[in-house]
Amino acid sequence: MGTLISVLNISREALAAEQSAVNVTANNVANQNTPGYTREVPNFVAQDTYLLNGLNIGDGVQIAATTSVRDRVLEQRVQQQTQIQSQSATIQSALSDVESIFGVTSTTTSSSVTQLGTAVNAFFSSLTALAANPSDGPTRQQVLSTASTLSSTFNAESSQISQITSSLEGSALNIVGQANTLLSTIASLNAKIATQSPNADAGVLEDQRQEAIAQLSQYIGLDQIATSNNEIDITTSNGGVLVSGPNSYPLSASILGGTVTVLAGPNNTNVTSGLTGGSLGGTLQALTTSIPPLLGQLDTLAYSIATAVNTQNEAGVDANGNPGAALFTIGTTAPGSAATIAAATTNGSLVATAAAGEGSSGNTNASALAALGTALIAGGQTASSYLASTLATIGEAATTANNDSTLQQATLTQLTTQRDALSGVSLDDEAADLSQYQRSYQAASQLFSIIDTLFASALNLGVETTVQ
Repeated sequence: MGTLISVLNISREALAAEQSAVNVTANNVANQNTPGYTREVPNFVAQDTYLLNGLNIGDGVQIAATTSVRDRVLEQRVQQQTQIQSQSATIQSALSDVESIFGVTSTTTSSSVTQLGTAVNAFFSSLTALAANPSDGPTRQQVLSTASTLSSTFNAESSQISQITSSLEGSALNIVGQANTLLSTIASLNAKIATQSPNADAGVLEDQRQEAIAQLSQYIGLDQIATSNNEIDITTSNGGVLVSGPNSYPLSASILGGTVTVLAGPNNTNVTSGLTGGSLGGTLQALTTSIPPLLGQLDTLAYSIATAVNTQNEAGVDANGNPGAALFTIGTTAPGSAATIAAATTNGSLVATAAAGEGSSGNTNASALAALGTALIAGGQTASSYLASTLATIGEAATTANNDSTLQQATLTQLTTQRDALSGVSLDDEAADLSQYQRSYQAASQLFSIIDTLFASALNLGVETTVQ
């Protein structure tokens, strides 16, 4: 009877273990679409043996624990690649916006078809027309009209770049706010995990923490360090402390003098310089590295045209016989010129077409003004050539950023696929496991039934009808 009881107990333990395994499988299937969920597997463990009549007899099976199928190294690689891809996509988006301002596309090869190129060519063409007919009033007014159009075009394109910059600055502040929410979540989960499962897999809690870190990786570049009690410490890519155990240290961001400053850690350390990764890293790179040189080239072109034209016009004599004056209002240095350039007058008679001593009807100075269209006045190039170079730089930068974003996304997709193949829920695999657990449960049930029959037979001295 003792042996039958032990076998009955083994059957009972087997039924309980297989039922638990079925529950685990059912939970996997139920969570197949849950973001961040990691597939769980039951760990079957043989019970300790005992000595009976000189023999070591097994005492059945039990499920010691349920383990999430995760590869921490692979998860960290996915998070790191997420940071790289997010930064790349942010830069690509910013440069694409700049590209659209100038009307640059993958098929545009000439600056003359862009709005600014058309305005530059129209202005110098009007000067050429004036050199051929210096006494014509409407032709003089056409010069000032094209000068006004050129100035307005510079102003508009500079303003649009400034709008992109302002949008990026606002985005940086918003990213910091979203990141801080996730930092608080990670610290809270660290505390729960350290309390409930400091030495083992924490299952759903770890899934939630990894999902929060994955989302955080989209916003900022970070490094993570696993601690001895199953917590994860988080720092920025350049060492600013964000999460230490159950404590989170929110980022703070401000815009001072048009510059975004990011502080991190318990001492509010300035981590702006060298902060890479995530959309915040991409935003900072766009603001400090990608866009300023392009705006600088636009300023240089505006300043070069304005100063060259002003200098030449001041060297001549206007229609009233007076020395020529500036045709453009411009600052004393190139920075900010595209935003501030303006036509200085609407009076066509102030265009100095004649040279000194030639008489107001002369065209020597008008010819010199027209010659500026082919002169090397902007960075050792003609105005049109310099604009073409600028547009080429913008197009190349946007294309490079787009190609890099595509490459980084492909790498992220590959890593995500590898992780999901390991940790994700496959309905086919779960169905196979469920079938296996079902057959094992049926076998244990059959064994239980046989032992029950043997008990009845033993109690009834072989007369099975007496006691059922």
